[in-house]
Amino acid sequence: MLYQLSYASPNNQFTSAKVITEGRHFDRMSTARLSGVRCYDPARMPRRTKATIIIVLLVLLLVALAAYLRRKAPPEAARLLPESDCILYFNFRPLRAYTHFDRQTVPHDPQYQAFINATGFEFERDLDEAAFALHRMSNPLGPNGTVAYSEVFLGHIDGQRLSKYLASIAADTERYAGHTIYNIPSNGRTVRVALLGYDMVAASNTPTPEQIHSMLDRYRTSALPFSGSSLLTDHYPEVPLLSIAWGIGKIAVPLKSGGIRIMGFQFPLEINSIFVGSVRWAGALRLRIEEIAPNELAATVSSDALNTMVAIGRAAENNLPSAMTNPDLRDLLNSTDIEHKKDRAVVTATLPVALLQKLVSAPNSLRTLPQPSRPGR
Repeated sequence: MLYQLSYASPNNQFTSAKVITEGRHFDRMSTARLSGVRCYDPARMPRRTKATIIIVLLVLLLVALAAYLRRKAPPEAARLLPESDCILYFNFRPLRAYTHFDRQTVPHDPQYQAFINATGFEFERDLDEAAFALHRMSNPLGPNGTVAYSEVFLGHIDGQRLSKYLASIAADTERYAGHTIYNIPSNGRTVRVALLGYDMVAASNTPTPEQIHSMLDRYRTSALPFSGSSLLTDHYPEVPLLSIAWGIGKIAVPLKSGGIRIMGFQFPLEINSIFVGSVRWAGALRLRIEEIAPNELAATVSSDALNTMVAIGRAAENNLPSAMTNPDLRDLLNSTDIEHKKDRAVVTATLPVALLQKLVSAPNSLRTLPQPSRPGR
C-alpha cells in the first residue's frame, strides 16, 4: 500500500513524503520519525538491562515458590522430630485463643513451681507450639515402658535461665553439632535436653542419644521445607490445611486380641494401618480422623465397628438421665459422621469448645524433670 504524507517544514513550506507499508503492517517507528516524535524500541534495550530484568523476575519467582512450599510444608517443630511410630503436633496460639486455658488458675505442685521460679517459663502462658514423636520400645519391661518420647517445644524462652536450670540438674553434658546436650537422670532413664535456638528446645528420653542427635542434625537443614521423618513426608499431605492440632500414627505390630477395647466393645485394628487425625477451625472446631487401612475389606470392618460404637454411645447419652450423661460428649456423638471410602474409614465431628478446654487444661505438675539434685551447683 502507498501512503502520501504531507507535513509543514519550519519555513512553512509543505513537503510530501511517500511511505510504503506491506499488507496491514504500518512502520510506526518510521512515521514517528517523520512526525518528529521519539519512540522507544525494545529491540534496542541494552543486554545488561535485559539480563537484570530476567534475574529479578527469576528471584521473585523463586521467592514466591519458596513461600508456597513453606506454607504447604509441615511446621518446623514437626520437621525436626526423628524417625518414629507416631507424631503429634499442637499449635497452642489458636488453642489458647479458643479455650482461654491460660486464664485458668491452677495450683502448681512444688516441683513445677520450682521449675517456673528458676526458668520463668510457664507452659500455659509461654508455650506456642509442641511436637511429639512416639517410639515403640522393643522391651516393654524396660525403664521407658512401651513408649519413649522425643519432643520439640517452641515458645517464649529465657535461654540463660533455662540453661542454668538444666545445668543444675544434669548429671553431665555432651557437645554435639555446636549445641550442649544436658543428660538428666529421671526415674531410671536419661532425659536429654538441648536448646536449639532462642525460642526452641528439643528433648528425648530414648535409651540412646541417637534421637537427640538426629534432631540437632535436622535443625541445621530446617530451612528446607522437604526435610522431616519418613512418616511425615509420606502422610503430612493428608492433614487438612490450617489444622491447629494433628497426629499421624501407624500400627507396626499386631495388637493383643486383634484390636483394642473401648467401653467393653472390641474395635478391630489391622497391622500397617495409618491414622491421620486433625482439629481445625471451619466455622466451628472440626475433628477429623482417617484410617488408611491395608485394604478395602479392613476399612469396611473398621467403619462398621465405628458406626456400632457411635450408635451405642448416642443411645446412652440421649436416653439416660441427665445426671448420668455428659452434655459435651453427647454433642460430640450427635455430630459424628462416619464414611467409608475404598481403603479408608473417615470420622468427622464437631468438637465442643468446653470439651477441648478440658483436654488442654493447664498442667499442675511437672514430672519430666526432677528437682535440682544439688541446688546452687
